[in-house]
This record gives sequence, C-alpha cells and structure tokens, in this order.
Amino acid sequence: MTTLDSARPAPPIPDRVPLRRWLGVVAVAVGTFSVVTVEQLPVGLLTSVGGSLEVSEGTAGLMVTVPGLVASATAPILPVAIGRMNRRIVLLGLIVLMVLANVMSALAPTFAVLLAARFLVGISIGGFWALAAGIAVRLVPTTYIPQATALTFGGATAANVLGVPAGTLIGGLTDWRVAFAAVGGLGLLVVIALFVLLPSMPATQPVRLRTLAEQLRNRAVRVGIISTFLLVSGHFAAFTFVSPILQTIARIDNGLVGPLLLAFGVAGIVGNFIVGSVASRNLRGTVITISVMLAAILALFPVVGDGGIGGVCLLILWGLAFGGVPVSVQTWILQAAPRSAEAATALNTSVFNLAIALGALFGGLVADNVAIAGVLWFGSALAVLTSFAVARVRKSD
Repeated sequence: MTTLDSARPAPPIPDRVPLRRWLGVVAVAVGTFSVVTVEQLPVGLLTSVGGSLEVSEGTAGLMVTVPGLVASATAPILPVAIGRMNRRIVLLGLIVLMVLANVMSALAPTFAVLLAARFLVGISIGGFWALAAGIAVRLVPTTYIPQATALTFGGATAANVLGVPAGTLIGGLTDWRVAFAAVGGLGLLVVIALFVLLPSMPATQPVRLRTLAEQLRNRAVRVGIISTFLLVSGHFAAFTFVSPILQTIARIDNGLVGPLLLAFGVAGIVGNFIVGSVASRNLRGTVITISVMLAAILALFPVVGDGGIGGVCLLILWGLAFGGVPVSVQTWILQAAPRSAEAATALNTSVFNLAIALGALFGGLVADNVAIAGVLWFGSALAVLTSFAVARVRKSD
C-alpha cells in the first residue's frame, strides 16, 4: 500500500499547495479506487459469469485468485524491475494495462480468455500499489503528507466497501460484461487525469529487496502480517461467494444482491471511520474485537441468516466489521516499524493481495466440495486464529 521507491524527493513545494497538486493526489486516489475495484469486481458477479461461461461458482472464483496472486508477486518485484524509469510514465502504463484488460474481460468469449485478462489485471494492481502512495506524497510538502496518504488510502477503502457493490449493481441492471467495461471506462478517465495533473517523477536510485526480508525479524511486524493474512483470507474465502450465499442461505432474490452490497459498503465506511478514531488508543484490543466480530458473524450466518431479515442484518454487521480491517492492520504495521514504514507496508501489501487470492481459492474448493455454508465457517475459523495471534503480543513487542 506504499512505495519501495527511494528516489530523490521532488523539488521543494511551497507551504501553500497549489490546487493542481491536490488534484493530482485525488487522481492517484481515484486510480487506487479503480484498480482495487477491478480486483474485487468478480465477487458480486460470480453467478452471472459462471452461468454465462458455463463454469462452477468455485471455478469462477479464480477470477479473484489469479489477479491476487499476480499482484502479490508484482508489488515487491516491479519497483526493482523498472529501475530508474520515470514513475509518472510507469503509473500511466499500468492504468492503460488495466483498461485494456477490462476491455478484454468484457469481450471474453471463454473463461480461459477471461482468466488471461485477469492475469494482466494482477500486474496492474501490484505495480500501481507499489508506486501510487509514494507518488502522492511527493506532490505535497512534508506538512501535508498525512493528508495525502490518507486520501490515497481512502481510494482503496472506498473500493473495498463501494466498488464491488456498485459493479454488482451495474451488472445486475445490465450484464456482467457491462460492469467490466464501466470500470475500464473509469480507468480511461484516470489515465487522462494523471497525464494532465502529474509532473515528471524521475527515480535516481535503484530499489532493493533486502529491506523487505529485514522486516520479518521484527516480531510485531510478523504478527501484523499474519493478522492481515488471516483476516483478509478469511473474509474473502466467504465474501467471494457472497452472491450465492445471499441467494441460497438468506433466500435473497438475485436482483437485490447489488443494493444489499451497497448497504454492505456503507456499513464498511462507517466501520472504517469508527476504527480509525479508536485504533490509536487501543490498537491491540481493536484488532481482537474486529477478529471476534468477524468470527461470530460468519459462524452465525448459516443459522441466523437463514431468511431475509436475519441475512440482511448479518450482512450489514459483516460490512461494519470488515470496514475496520484495512485501517487497523495498516496502523499496526506503521506502529510496528516506524523507521521502515515503506518496506514493512509494501510487504504487508504483498501479503494482503496473496490473502485475497488464497482466500478465494480455498473458498472455491470448500464451495465446490463441501457446501456454500462451509466457506462461512472456514472464514470464521481464520478470524478466530487472528484473535489468538494478536492476544499473544505484549505491549513491549
């Protein structure tokens, strides 16, 4: 969720930041919104895509697994591979790649072609995340770096809680191919905005990978990374299949899935602000509370959610709980490695994407070989493990 780029800072910027600079930060934030939305877009469209291309829901979950795995590998590797290339050019190229991949997805005649497009999406996601936050903070003076960083992360948070519901709603009202095309159109607007608003961003020093490995010697960082992996993979093991969960367990009509996921997104935004306001006071307790909430909600869904009202209520609570995950694990990483925040956060980003991919993969295996309800219990078990891992951390760590 940040850059490994250790390039020379941009030329000094006056304390009064020009509007154009802030608009550049906003453009980067919209870019993060678009790439994260693309990554998770299939979540609400699995049933439609599976039926259209004649694959099972578990197999359709590979649309989330493939880009997640590719992004996990790309995030730490691409900054090394591009060497001294101008970061503005690279960022533009990555968004163009995302746009082309979405066009390819919208036109895909077979599931194999769709997966190939999702592979390209993974490259775009991992590379963009590796550079975006660092570019945003180079646009403003040191005094405004927290605001620029928060705005950049806000794009990802909005994608996590609103991108999927909006895409699902578009797909439900029209067709899943239209949803992919719509996000591609948004990406095209981002390309134009970045081209107009971003100044040249030269890099003068090569990026090294050894600092990533060094972070694993920090016990608090290790626990933060483990918590990220367990919470995110547990969530996506279940949430990847939220559409069939709502239709088969809660007996919700397919046409209502999109609006309900929008409600999930609103709840997620509320959860994000609540956790953001309390995490600094008791971060350990906050992460444990989120873990217990997610575990209880997912475990109860097959029982209490067996019907419209119960299912809707639990879905809202689910969104409220997961909305606090990104900000809590990111805060944990920053507190655990204040002097190596960039390297530790980049490592956590790689694990975050890996967790999305593996969560969707194992969720698909459970969905195909056990039952849809099984993905909820699987996700609940991983959330429980998170609370145990965090509970063992002492304040001195």
